[in-house]
Amino acid sequence: MYSHNMVGSNDIEASKKFYDATFQAIGGKPAIVDDKGRLIYMHKGGLFLVGAPIDGEPASIGNGCTIGFAMENPEQANAWHDAGIAAGGTSIEDPPGVREGGFGQLYLAYLRDPSGNKLCALHRVV
Repeated sequence: MYSHNMVGSNDIEASKKFYDATFQAIGGKPAIVDDKGRLIYMHKGGLFLVGAPIDGEPASIGNGCTIGFAMENPEQANAWHDAGIAAGGTSIEDPPGVREGGFGQLYLAYLRDPSGNKLCALHRVV
């Protein structure tokens, strides 16, 4: 069902620095920039885009919205988290680690990107 996700940004250069770092930390490549200035990331069959809102209004975060990225292991989640902080992101929620819940054990790490979008690195612990 999932095809892609796009978040808004009011500072494309700060977003590029942040997302290039987090995707490269998990084996991805830097953004492709299209003719409209949008950042396009392709990794493991997923498509993630960053751009200024097309309606000309400022970008804003979705209250209650979290975008999750699948991680291969806790070490990859930590590398993603560390790269995000170093590239201008903010660590939020509890520190990276295992949480118990209705879906079993999950290793989770949360960040906000430079525009305030909430992101999560998730590894299902077996």
